[in-house]
Amino acid sequence: MKILVSILDKISLHTLIVATIFLGIIPFSPPHSIEKIQMLMAGELTQWIDIGDLAFHLSPAVLLVLKIIRLNGQNKAE
Repeated sequence: MKILVSILDKISLHTLIVATIFLGIIPFSPPHSIEKIQMLMAGELTQWIDIGDLAFHLSPAVLLVLKIIRLNGQNKAE
């Protein structure tokens, strides 16, 4: 756990924001991650390639949320 937290601390907030926006909307028409989430909600996301693709496109967003939670916890501790 300490290794993951130290890696998360090394990634800048700005980098995560740019990566989240960039990977969240590529390809642009329609945004790929939104298309995959719609497939997930409809129960059509069954192939491993699609599941991996969704995980790839949403991973920066997950890291961004974890980073914000971490920064918020550090601010409360001070």
